[in-house]
Amino acid sequence: MSAPVILGLTLIGSLLLGVPIAFSIGIATLVTLWAGGIPAAFIAQQSFTAMDSFPLMAVPYFILAGALMETGGLSKRIINVAQEMMGNVTGGFGIVTILACMLFAAISGSSPATVAAIGSIMIPAMVQRGYSKDFAAAVAGSGGGLGIIIPPSIPMIIYGIVAGVSIGDMFLAGFVPGFLLALLMMIYIYWTAKKRGYKGTGQKFDLGRFFRAVWDAKWALFAPVLILGGIYSGIFTPTESAVIAVVYGFVIGLFVYRELSWKQIPKTLISSAMITGTVMVIMGTATAFGKLVTMYQIPNMLAEGIMGISNNKYVILVLVSILVLFVGTFMETLSIVIILAPLFLPVLIRLGVDPIHFGILLVVGAEIGMMTPPLGVNLFVASGISGLSMERVAKAIFPFVLALVFGLFILLFIPWLSLVIPNLF
Repeated sequence: MSAPVILGLTLIGSLLLGVPIAFSIGIATLVTLWAGGIPAAFIAQQSFTAMDSFPLMAVPYFILAGALMETGGLSKRIINVAQEMMGNVTGGFGIVTILACMLFAAISGSSPATVAAIGSIMIPAMVQRGYSKDFAAAVAGSGGGLGIIIPPSIPMIIYGIVAGVSIGDMFLAGFVPGFLLALLMMIYIYWTAKKRGYKGTGQKFDLGRFFRAVWDAKWALFAPVLILGGIYSGIFTPTESAVIAVVYGFVIGLFVYRELSWKQIPKTLISSAMITGTVMVIMGTATAFGKLVTMYQIPNMLAEGIMGISNNKYVILVLVSILVLFVGTFMETLSIVIILAPLFLPVLIRLGVDPIHFGILLVVGAEIGMMTPPLGVNLFVASGISGLSMERVAKAIFPFVLALVFGLFILLFIPWLSLVIPNLF
């Protein structure tokens, strides 16, 4: 049996047995190494090489920054601003949730963190306004997905490292797709609210009240300006911006808003370290897996097979996107990026696809996977906050998934939407 077949069958078999993704990748790599007579030290060497990366240091810092800002009261003030903007519109509280997720996404870089920060406040608020709990949980769970589309984004950092493209360009490319997906979700919320009678606050928009909310949230709203403005102005790198985000979240939460206490800091550090550890284990084993894939010429074999189907780049992009959506139901986001990017990128570049465009499609497809069972992380977070079963949240979020899939195919056939801002810069 050939090495590529052993690699593929072992990975699929491990996943079907319910082995965690990081260990499934590691087992598949180890079995293939053993079959090929390659020393097992290969995994350790490749894992160390993967960790020895300056851009990768941004990941733990953005995870910690999101946790500090969530605990420090920044998310609450962001919600107040969004509520003053759109609270009186039909379905206003649902639209406010999406807007707040967009703003918090520009701080955290993490989808589950965005769901937790915004959902813990907005799900009870929506239920109190007469929204069904199912719908409220679905709004928060889907809106949180913007956490990995609107920069800074942890999966975009990983894609930049794996694909060898500029992380800054990936961040720039995320803005228009992020706004498009948010708009599609808001349209669905408005339509559903109109049908079900979910009304707004009843308070007309008041400029004075809005400015007071903005003034109260000025430090929270300045966070994305500082983080992203520093990157795009060239003052600091994405990695350095992540460190600055941690310091900023710590100072504002502890000394300005005073909602972050010294007692909460150890718990925040431990939870962030656990998430970071998971990411790093996946990154290490997946890098060894990817190196093995390259050694056995699997991308070239895949390229020949795909080119046999069609040489039209859009046909191939549709097939790859469908695969990403399918894989996203049982594979963790970072694993999708780390494994599929090296597999398909060489083929797509040969067909004339821009690597930035493919990166956006890959991240959006992975985002949708975070909302689909059995592995949908956003579903678990929304389920925990709302107290509903995973099944009920999954059923309620399905229309949002359809809206996002529609958005994915818009982005697929109109590359300009992903490339317009990077091309300007």
